[in-house]
Amino acid sequence: MRGIFAYLNCSVGRERSDIIQVLFNGLRRLEYRGYDSTGISVDASSVSLPPLASEVDATDLNLEESFLTHARIAHTRWATHGEPAPRNSHPRGSGAENEFLVVHNGVITNHEVLKQTLIRLGFTFESDTNTEVIPKLAKYVFDKSNEDSGDMTMTFSRVVPEVMRHLEGAYALIFKSQHYPNELIACKHGSPLLLGVKKLTEESSKDSLFHDDKYPSQNGNPRELFLSSDANALVEHTREDGGVSILKFDGDKGKCGVLSRPASVQCALSVLKMEIEQINKGNYKHYMQKEIHEQPESLTTTMRGQTYTRSQRIVFIGCGPSYDAAVAARPILEELSGNDLLDHQGPIYREDTAVFVGQSGETADTLHALEYALQNGALCVGITNTFDSAIARNTHCGVHINAGAEIGVASTKAYTSQIVVMAMLAFASGGDTTFNEARREAIIDYKVMLKLDQEMKDLVKLLIAEQSILMFGRGYDYATALEGSLKVKEVALMHSEGILAGEMKHGPLALVDEILPIVVIATHDACFSKQQSVIQQLRACKGRLTVIVIEVPQVEGCLQPVVNIVPLQLLAYHLTVLRGYNVYQPRNLANSMTTK
Repeated sequence: MRGIFAYLNCSVGRERSDIIQVLFNGLRRLEYRGYDSTGISVDASSVSLPPLASEVDATDLNLEESFLTHARIAHTRWATHGEPAPRNSHPRGSGAENEFLVVHNGVITNHEVLKQTLIRLGFTFESDTNTEVIPKLAKYVFDKSNEDSGDMTMTFSRVVPEVMRHLEGAYALIFKSQHYPNELIACKHGSPLLLGVKKLTEESSKDSLFHDDKYPSQNGNPRELFLSSDANALVEHTREDGGVSILKFDGDKGKCGVLSRPASVQCALSVLKMEIEQINKGNYKHYMQKEIHEQPESLTTTMRGQTYTRSQRIVFIGCGPSYDAAVAARPILEELSGNDLLDHQGPIYREDTAVFVGQSGETADTLHALEYALQNGALCVGITNTFDSAIARNTHCGVHINAGAEIGVASTKAYTSQIVVMAMLAFASGGDTTFNEARREAIIDYKVMLKLDQEMKDLVKLLIAEQSILMFGRGYDYATALEGSLKVKEVALMHSEGILAGEMKHGPLALVDEILPIVVIATHDACFSKQQSVIQQLRACKGRLTVIVIEVPQVEGCLQPVVNIVPLQLLAYHLTVLRGYNVYQPRNLANSMTTK
């Protein structure tokens, strides 16, 4: 998981110091997508920066120099290939002279084959990244063309498609080259990439972003262009309407890669439905804390929608917290519609509805399943918090959960909103086409759970030095145990397991002793008496029980996971803070996974 950002000022005067500040701000907005290293390229210089760098070495840079037109790129990295180190930061260059520079989000799956080929051609590699093959391949394509033709006629928009033709995997790329000053080429395959346009006039909106003539900035129409892997980095700069031509790449390996301009890819620019306030922390110390407390509002927004579907079978697909939300929704649907969803290994049929759940809407494993379901003719429904994500674009229909921007790596409000949406789907499938006011008010009334903040903080003081914790749930709260333990693992860096209480005697009971902390989620629902029995058995084995007594709102049993997760979210948050870990930057994790 990485974040990429690019900025072009076209016929708009900007000093180098302003340009660098724009890049820094873009990286800060993308930090949750990767934070072990950052880097920027300004003019012909490529600078590697430590995480959250606030300045660069200006020894060789005139910060007051002004540019009427200029292009630059930036990158924030989450290590996948190669350890976090300056030598592995982006942008990656083509060699000593950095004739070509690239920032990359995704993974090139055939990078090792390309690397060995390039080594045989005389290239030397300086990093452990899979990205470095891309700029070196661009240089090879450029040099070979000039060698064959004997002149410098190879355009930038011909170099990049030839590079793309050799790449396998998921990627979003932005190319910069000293051979093509004031130009950038951006391309994507399976990874998110957004274009923002500022100060776009009606006349300039007719121009193509990419073509073989001089860069469109020469026509004198002032504008600023932004490219980013995430809308968070664009919203402060542009929310303008407009139009732009996107060129489509024909990547058939049997052909020479070409850029075409079919009318079907003429794209209107959308107004970003996001405010700056949504991506600021406000009075909260951390985004996770802010997003836990935003859940009453996010759920209110989520429940404004209605869902209805008709099919023979419904399959929920998700990863991480989205998987836990799907686990929470599965028994709701089974109870209300009579569908049996326990057979996860069955094939996908044309009569099936496959529901794809994701916070970012870009998780690669979920998208692979989506591709499979589409190939098999299933009705594909998307549930995501990102309106222009891959899930939103590629499913037949769906729901934008409207939970608001979620910057914290550990998903909280998106998780509960996903459950609510799937519960609404379940009620509709069961013949109840209205998510009535009583249900809405019962869920919204769970603001009382947020009053447990201090109690959870006090409880956590007893757990600071622990190395592991078990959580037992049953029925609807099995998902609560899974998600609660996931939150503890994600941010508090403590081993934790969510366990189905009915399976306790089938192995987990052997772990119970006087030392290991245990949380049992026991709600006054149909499973309460069974959970009381579990507690008694744990006591008989001298288990160290952590008993959380909470007066929860009276909601229907199937909606309990929305309410009961809140204390565990607070527990994970305070456990992280008091253990001295970084809530905003969990070790080795980023907000969403775009690589398989």
